[in-house]
Amino acid sequence: MSDWLALIYPYAKAFHVMAVISWMAGLFYLPRLFVYHAERGRTPEPAESFAIMEAKLLRLIMNPAMIATWLSGLSLVLTPGIVDWSMAWPWTKAACVLAMTGFHMWCAGQRRLLEAGKGHPGRRYRLMNEVPTLLMVGIVVSVIVKF
Repeated sequence: MSDWLALIYPYAKAFHVMAVISWMAGLFYLPRLFVYHAERGRTPEPAESFAIMEAKLLRLIMNPAMIATWLSGLSLVLTPGIVDWSMAWPWTKAACVLAMTGFHMWCAGQRRLLEAGKGHPGRRYRLMNEVPTLLMVGIVVSVIVKF
């Protein structure tokens, strides 16, 4: 199995980068939609439009991208000789990826709340919009610096 993983490693890495870009784009945009939904979606027509955009972004882009990120990332991690588990960087990256996945799930829950008319004020979503950026910084620094 390890020979097969080593053979596909460059392709898995390229696919992983593309999946991460897609997932991050959604994680950056969905909370921004929540801000608009919370602040401008007080009447039925705009609220319905925001709900449709949020649901499609989550279902058609973010969920598949997250799954692709995880599957390709796990194939990279399982390739022998790629990750030195005695260093701190794989553990900090893993913690940030788990937190990113948790944030994704939080966003999915917020989408349902907003659709039901029970979401938070726009200010909270503005603050939460910074979470993926902070996690991305942690991931990129971990992987590039390899401390």
